[in-house]
Amino acid sequence: MFVTFEGLDGSGKTTQLRLVAELLREDGRDVVETREPGGTELGERIRDLVLHAGDVAPWAEAALFAASRAQHVTKVIRPALGRGAAVLCDRYVDSSLAYQGIARGLGLENVLALNLTAVDGLLPDRTFLLLVDAPTAAARMDTERDRIERESIAFQKRVDGAYRELAERYPERIVALDGSLPPETLAERIHDSLRDGS
Repeated sequence: MFVTFEGLDGSGKTTQLRLVAELLREDGRDVVETREPGGTELGERIRDLVLHAGDVAPWAEAALFAASRAQHVTKVIRPALGRGAAVLCDRYVDSSLAYQGIARGLGLENVLALNLTAVDGLLPDRTFLLLVDAPTAAARMDTERDRIERESIAFQKRVDGAYRELAERYPERIVALDGSLPPETLAERIHDSLRDGS
């Protein structure tokens, strides 16, 4: 089972990943928690570069995220799935589609093609998208923000709209949830959905 968590920075996706991982472990599941960009030594170096460098061109940003993802899939995700683990990942391909493909205007199809090549076609079984409006998400974030978190509220609103567009485009895979609900309530709903296979 390969499950990803998406949403704006501050949407609560990292908290949900942690809570759902705990619930799945209580069920006796082998669970791997990971994140993007990152998840491997190379990926963490790319994360530091892309989130804390100065000006990064949109296609350079997209290519760096795809490079991190390629390493991540090869070294962490596919091996874990191969041994029967549940892989829970904080961000994946949909982040690039929302941020670079739509919000930065590179084109959804262009960024999707790049990423499908990088991950050799591996998409999640289920993606949980936590929806909160951009001002709420911004208010939840730490004061020390990375390069992308420092983007304007207008950019964050474009990303929010992009995620909603993806949920409409891929309803068989993306489950949109109200990110303003109490974390434990959300985690139970996600856990129930995974357990039921719905």
